[in-house]
Amino acid sequence: MGRAFEYRRAAKEKRWDKMSKVFPKLAKAITVAAKEGGIDPDVNAKLRTAIQNAKGQNMPKDNIDAAIKRASGKDAETFTEILYEGKGPHGVLVVVECATDNPTRTIANIKSYFNKAGGGLVPTGSLDFMFSRKAVFEFELKDSMDVEEMELELIDAGLEEIEVNEGTAYAYADYKDFGQLNQAFEEKGISIIKANLQRIPTSPLEFTDEQLEEIDKLIDKIEEDDDIQAVFTNIA
Repeated sequence: MGRAFEYRRAAKEKRWDKMSKVFPKLAKAITVAAKEGGIDPDVNAKLRTAIQNAKGQNMPKDNIDAAIKRASGKDAETFTEILYEGKGPHGVLVVVECATDNPTRTIANIKSYFNKAGGGLVPTGSLDFMFSRKAVFEFELKDSMDVEEMELELIDAGLEEIEVNEGTAYAYADYKDFGQLNQAFEEKGISIIKANLQRIPTSPLEFTDEQLEEIDKLIDKIEEDDDIQAVFTNIA
């Protein structure tokens, strides 16, 4: 997939290996899902997925239960999901997904990160045509699985393609088909490691190692913020 991809993947894995940061983000995703659609994962697909992702990151059950409980408490926090778009060093395009209880604080922080990196925010929606929203499912490819046969069986559920990388399969679909494809995997008994909605660049760009290091400093700073749930770029 290219040196730039490997560089970004290694950097991202290193960051998300810091459980002190990843667990609060996963917990917030669970709380938001539970507050939005109810605390029963059997009838709340978004919550079921959030729990599944948390388990995939080895988040303790007690943490998961506590996050669900927070959504139903009398003093439950109300989180607003917001999208910000910007341009960073060397013209890299960045989309930031947030879940915050204080939008004023969040926008001030994000503006600061971009400004200090020599970039800036752009009007929301400006980068829509530069990214495709996809549902992405990650699962272990077992010897008994036939990828071509699976693609044919799941095409009616919205599956577009399956890519395989070192024993791990990645299934892609339009973001609107997330729910029905997730259900199809459940019905087939396929255990999903991670499932989420991603923004994939339509025209990815290559950057030098030196440029990537500078860009990565900005991404690092953004992802360290507790209000940030996900960051996407147009790096190839």
